[in-house]
Amino acid sequence: MILIDDAGSGSLVGGTLIGLLRVETKEFYSEVIPIKLYNQNNFEKKHYLSYTTDIVKRAFKHLNVEKDENVHICRGYMFDDVRKYFAENNILYEDAKIEDPLQSLIEGSFEDYVVTLGLPRNYIKFTKYPFHFHRLLRWIYADYTNRSKLCKTGWKSWQKYSNLKVKTYTDTVYTNNYYCLKCGKKINRSSSVKVIEYVSNMPNTIYLHKTCP
Repeated sequence: MILIDDAGSGSLVGGTLIGLLRVETKEFYSEVIPIKLYNQNNFEKKHYLSYTTDIVKRAFKHLNVEKDENVHICRGYMFDDVRKYFAENNILYEDAKIEDPLQSLIEGSFEDYVVTLGLPRNYIKFTKYPFHFHRLLRWIYADYTNRSKLCKTGWKSWQKYSNLKVKTYTDTVYTNNYYCLKCGKKINRSSSVKVIEYVSNMPNTIYLHKTCP
């Protein structure tokens, strides 16, 4: 049986990971839809959907999927174009709720992918998978120039929150409860810090090491 699912379509950071698994042999194939397909122009034209089909085609070739294999595909919108392709090419499939073994595998693979983009693993746990939008926004505003390039900028929510008024100043922290959202390391008690403040759905305060570039 071939299982097909996605991970990360709801994450502001990164593209979307498409994964296929042959249950009997545990053969796994995955690719990430490039983040450029989520810029405003490409997102409005839904180019990410046709790219999903391209990934599935490559996966079928790589896994040597036979015509008589059972194929279960996630019911979500990410596979609307895939379903059209299957119908046009007489590929039998079933829409299904995809669970383990693929679900954990693909979610773990997406987590590994966003870590390569710079998102700390401990912060991923804080965002509570599948990645809370406003908590990711805090990480982005901690290094906006570099991290905004990693976002799904075609989203309406990004358009709403991408140009917020930001206040920066220096201060001193007197507890050990803070981590720098730029380098990810702990901020020591009584340290001088750079503070970033903005208001999204609520007031936000970000602390950075004063020495972080």
